[in-house]
Amino acid sequence: MAIFKVKDNVYEVGAIHWDRAIFDELIPLPHGTSYNAYLIKGSEKTALIDTVDPETLEQLLANLRHLKVEKIDYIISSHAEQDHSGGIPELLKLYPEAKVVTNAKCKTFLMDLLHIPEDKFIVVGDGEKLSLGDKTLEFILTPWVHWPETMTTYLVEDKIAFTCDFFGSHLATTNMLIEEDPVVLEEAKRYYAEIMMPFRRQIGKNIAKLEERKIEIIAPSHGPVYLKPQFIINAYKDWIDESKVTNTVILPYVSMHGSTKRMVCHFIDALVKRGIHVKPFNLTKADLGQLSIALVDAATLVVGTPMVLAGAHPAAIYGVFLVNALKPKIKYASFIGSYGWGGRMLDQMKALLTQIKPEILEPVVVKGNPRAEDFKKLDELADKIFEKHKELGVI
Repeated sequence: MAIFKVKDNVYEVGAIHWDRAIFDELIPLPHGTSYNAYLIKGSEKTALIDTVDPETLEQLLANLRHLKVEKIDYIISSHAEQDHSGGIPELLKLYPEAKVVTNAKCKTFLMDLLHIPEDKFIVVGDGEKLSLGDKTLEFILTPWVHWPETMTTYLVEDKIAFTCDFFGSHLATTNMLIEEDPVVLEEAKRYYAEIMMPFRRQIGKNIAKLEERKIEIIAPSHGPVYLKPQFIINAYKDWIDESKVTNTVILPYVSMHGSTKRMVCHFIDALVKRGIHVKPFNLTKADLGQLSIALVDAATLVVGTPMVLAGAHPAAIYGVFLVNALKPKIKYASFIGSYGWGGRMLDQMKALLTQIKPEILEPVVVKGNPRAEDFKKLDELADKIFEKHKELGVI
């Protein structure tokens, strides 16, 4: 049982999932996660903002029992994804007088996903308010962080923004109330990279919308609560800023018999000699979360792959597919690698980058084991990247 008092009559009562290792069968969770739910006791009504993943529901119920919560008037659903909404059906059984408060789009999702009866809903619009007596909830639609129906609940009197996935971090911890913490920032960056980065244009609009209110605390649905909200807001502003890239080359690669690996090693040395930071990722071993983090603000992507059956190696295809899905703000891209008898590897790889469309620098693809002239071409590619980074002003 872990209950954290955020302010008077405002409690975090959700669940800590210490040993969850993967999310959505896709995202590695090296430090577990939490599903934050917030109990707000007004002088007249009580509201619960979000629930928890069904697997950890007993933690939430134990916390409510400990606080002797006999009645919940409103269950606020910020986002229909089941790690936040999955406990609603059971809570409606335990608190049958409760109504589910959400926006119209989220209502539709909840009816589809959890089969909640339509008469259990109160639908609210953007800017609409709900009184709990001495506390007032204001609902702010913040779509595409990261689903189209997500909303923020703003507790007017206490100036707390309950932002759901927005500003979250996958981090299991009992240090739930933080000011500025580099560990939390790194996990928040991982969370942004893996989940939020494809929606950075919408994120900018939603930040502006939230900043119309005075916010003293940001309380997300995963990870710690921010007692200094500008700490995470400023980080997000940097991450979404298209002009803010670093003098970094991200180098995901795979090598079967050593030829591509030799090219990668030479290319790393060539970049370092030119003062360019390099982050290589062996795609057969790498933590793809770390790759995602690296993509947040890197200027250039270079993918290394051998040819397999006339195409790129499947691990490289997956890596490029992931990059395209995450839509990082990289400005330049290229490819290096080797082949045995030919194929359409380059056309295949370029066709995968449909959503970001960086400027493609001349690839270096060689037949067999690289020779001296091939290493020279890698040096020329490093020179070109140096020139491009210099034009960007990052060198």
